[in-house]
Amino acid sequence: MKIYRVQDSGHQVLYATSDNGRDFFALADDPFYGELRVTNQQLEVRSILAPVEPPAVLCIGVNYLKHLEEMGHPKPEYPVMFLKPPSALLDPGAAIQLPRALRSDRVDYEVELAVVIGTRCKNVTPANALDYVLGYTIANDVSARDWQKDHGGGQWCRGKMFDTFLPLGPCIATRDDIPDSGQLALATRLNGETMQASHTGDMISPVPELIAFLSGSTTLEPGTVILTGTPSGVGAGRDPEVYLKPGDQLELEIDGIGVLANPVEEEPA
Repeated sequence: MKIYRVQDSGHQVLYATSDNGRDFFALADDPFYGELRVTNQQLEVRSILAPVEPPAVLCIGVNYLKHLEEMGHPKPEYPVMFLKPPSALLDPGAAIQLPRALRSDRVDYEVELAVVIGTRCKNVTPANALDYVLGYTIANDVSARDWQKDHGGGQWCRGKMFDTFLPLGPCIATRDDIPDSGQLALATRLNGETMQASHTGDMISPVPELIAFLSGSTTLEPGTVILTGTPSGVGAGRDPEVYLKPGDQLELEIDGIGVLANPVEEEPA
């Protein structure tokens, strides 16, 4: 099933499902606290929203072998973790804003498979980790490379947490739609040109291992989103480097989930 979070013609925010991205039917319950049951209530959808409002966004860096090589990083002993705040969340179709108050001219794209936790969990094992997953969506880990690398005091978060730096969507594909998260093609297109084209089989730590690591001595609440790393082809790894500019159009695609599209503009004065 594909789960959407939508605003209807009456401005209500509801969970819905759709087979084609056009005809939407309301779900009977909140998918994080009820059963996944489809009603016969067809919705007139005003807009598609980010499919979850996460209580926490846990991110993994340098988790693809070829990306590790293009960025010149050594292979990590443990997964490299950082955080994004929920305030960075952005809906499908809304504009990524290039920071201007804390200016960055080195804003990069990163397509990522995002895991959505469905049930509270702690200290899970790789063998049972997927039991706690509601499904998967597409994330763009937008990154200001100058603030990430040069001005962040040795931490990545400053360059990762600006407003609009977490486009998410367009839907959550439940686990029955994605039986193997290690067998998915993923891609980024910038103004129609393919910039990233890879496969989740290139991950260093696969999804079950990441969930086990992140839940170690740590409670993961329903709705928690885990970003699992980006493959090679990012702008910072190119020669010459490629960074986002106003007027750009991004399309991120992952098998079985769909396409997450966002334009790019400058932060308003």
